[in-house]
Amino acid sequence: MEMTPHLPFIVAAYAAAAVVVGALIVWIVHDYRAQQRTLAQLEMQGFSRRSAPARSGPTMEQVKERI
Repeated sequence: MEMTPHLPFIVAAYAAAAVVVGALIVWIVHDYRAQQRTLAQLEMQGFSRRSAPARSGPTMEQVKERI
């Protein structure tokens, strides 16, 4: 196979694509960890996720009825 005059451009394009994909992976992992920390802090403050099991405390409807 002959070396084409475009080989440096092809190698540079693949290298740039690899750098961009690698940077995106690092960014996603960093953001995921930050979101996990934020969720943990909110849960420690008493906030819960909608998917979490319901607590035994009064519901919003029950609180509104008392008022």
